[in-house]
Amino acid sequence: QSGVTKGIKKGGNPIEVMGILCGRPDPNTPNTIVVTDAFPLPIEGFETRVIADDANVVNHMIQLGECLERTRKEKFMGWYHSHPFDVGDNSHCFLSQTDLSTQLQWQRAEDPHGNPFVAIVVDPLRSVHKSHPELKAFRAYPPEYNSPVPNECPNGTTETNEQTRLELWGSCW
Repeated sequence: QSGVTKGIKKGGNPIEVMGILCGRPDPNTPNTIVVTDAFPLPIEGFETRVIADDANVVNHMIQLGECLERTRKEKFMGWYHSHPFDVGDNSHCFLSQTDLSTQLQWQRAEDPHGNPFVAIVVDPLRSVHKSHPELKAFRAYPPEYNSPVPNECPNGTTETNEQTRLELWGSCW
C-alpha cells in the first residue's frame, strides 16, 4: 500500500515511505549501478519524514541483506523514499539535509567495499498528477568538496539566483 493511500486512509495527508534497493555495480560500465529490486522497510513514516533507526528495522535490514547475499549474490546498493508534499511547480525529488546526511553515511560505509550507494527520491503526488513516474537518483558530494564551477547545480547547469537553486534542489544544495 502506498504512502499516499496510507496517509489519506488515516484521515490525513500522504506519508513518506522508505525502502532498500538491491543490486550490483555493472562490471562492464564503470560508475553504473544496476538496481534489480526494491524492498520496503517496515516503518511508519510521517507527512514530512521517515525514521529508520528503530532496532526492528535495523534487524530486518541485517536479515534481508544476509539472505540476499546468500541466495542472489547481490547487495544493498541504495535506498529510496518519497516526498509526498504537494503538486507544485517544481518536483519534490531532492535530498533534504537529513537525507543528505543519511546518504553520506551510507556512501562512506559502503563505497570503500565496492558498493557504490545511491539514493532515489520519488514524488508520488506529481507522479499521479502527471501520469508518469517522477523520481531522481542521487549520490552526494562530501562536505569538503568544492565545485570548480561556481553556482553549479546537481544536473550540471548553473543557477546564479540562490532562491531559484533552493526551489529546484532543496536546502542542502
